[in-house]
Amino acid sequence: MNSLKHLWHQHPNLVSWCVLSIGMIIILIWSARDVGFTPGQWAALIAATILLAGLSVWIISWEEDDETAGNDGREA
Repeated sequence: MNSLKHLWHQHPNLVSWCVLSIGMIIILIWSARDVGFTPGQWAALIAATILLAGLSVWIISWEEDDETAGNDGREA
């Protein structure tokens, strides 16, 4: 458990990306299980899902960077 906490504190965006990717892939597989995709189509969808999860975490981290910057750019 301590190793997970340590990993979270060292690389929060990477851990968030992994967790979000896994969740999104599970939802993708559950939703499209009866569609009849070929293995290449599944691979492309899963790769796109992983990239989308990474992009989402990256965009969310922009707001965290703004919060840590403080009140330097804000007017009273």
